[in-house]
Amino acid sequence: MLYISKAMIVAAYRDKLHAMSRRMEVTALIPAKWGPHQVEPFDGELPQVLHQRPLLHGYSHFHVYPRAAAVLADARPDLVHIDEEPYSAVTFQFVRLCRRSGIPCLFFAWQNLDKRLPPPFASLRTYVLRHVSGAIAGTEDAAAVLRRAGYSGPLAVIPQFGVDAQRFAPDAAARQGVRQRLGIAEHDFVVGFGGRLVPEKGVHLLVDSLVSLNRPVGKGDGGVDSGARARLAVGSDAAREGSRVSLLVLGDGPERLRLEQQARRLGVAERVHFAGRVPSLDMCRWLPACDVVALPSLRRPGWVEQFGRLLVEAMACGVPVVGSNSGEISRVIGEAGRVVPEGDGRRLTEALSALAREPAERMRLGRLARERVLALYTHDCIAEQTLTFYRQALAAAEARR
Repeated sequence: MLYISKAMIVAAYRDKLHAMSRRMEVTALIPAKWGPHQVEPFDGELPQVLHQRPLLHGYSHFHVYPRAAAVLADARPDLVHIDEEPYSAVTFQFVRLCRRSGIPCLFFAWQNLDKRLPPPFASLRTYVLRHVSGAIAGTEDAAAVLRRAGYSGPLAVIPQFGVDAQRFAPDAAARQGVRQRLGIAEHDFVVGFGGRLVPEKGVHLLVDSLVSLNRPVGKGDGGVDSGARARLAVGSDAAREGSRVSLLVLGDGPERLRLEQQARRLGVAERVHFAGRVPSLDMCRWLPACDVVALPSLRRPGWVEQFGRLLVEAMACGVPVVGSNSGEISRVIGEAGRVVPEGDGRRLTEALSALAREPAERMRLGRLARERVLALYTHDCIAEQTLTFYRQALAAAEARR
């Protein structure tokens, strides 16, 4: 199988190749460079990985590989998996080459909203949907978009990537090390976030929550009654012990400066720790430092949360999660965390406050979260489902021939 994926410049995603290589012979083609980003180094052995620089690298739906035909001829695969949307230029490129060579191929799609595609992307998608042997959608919503676009062939719903449950696991030593480095006491309550700092991820709502979460019980709240203050505060026992709530932000992006200014304006700057961009293989050492991980994503025109990989990484580490009901988040969390209405800062704060007051509930949810990942979201689970679908796609291609 030839697996083409720009996403695999992220080292943690290449863990998937190990799981796949235990089931089939795999050659992966990934960019040697993607925009300003270098390929993250990997800390283990991998199946054959080809690094080539695409034309227009850094532009998701425009890039193509100048040596694509030679790669296909050298690999001589039974199947080509193109890890890109059906309207992307690289998907069209490989589908066209595969059609000429008589090689079955399929693509992967995350797109979970219907969009009117400008020229030439609508035509590229039409060609791809007509000539592929199968399609994998990351979610049920993405599968529905493909069907409405006219695709009638074999289709499976499988997440693009899982997690390595040995790499991402509860780690008391990592928790202690991160907290000591940041000057966070063991009894302090830490809310974590990881990802690109952009408005749609809702990190500003977490900064707002710190004000209420760090307010001692009984202090004035600008009109909020005492019962509400008690629900929002970490709790009188924690307050007496000097416990505080901190926000740990793992990631970077255009919103960082605005978030820093917001924290200073609200008087909680010393409680917000910006770690900057964290390499994907290091996330497993940062997430255990959190008592809860939150993803309060917000719908924007043309975008809604497609999955929320941060959630499954935190869940694998035994950390309970809180997310908004944006896109796929509530389905990913299931019964292993808390889901709040998107954009509702009060409900978000209440959910975090409840978990801060109830360590036993955090432990229960943490256990459920890891069990859910082991059952649904490991690389092995996803590789097994993917192999089953490959066989279906190959059988369909053979039947057509």
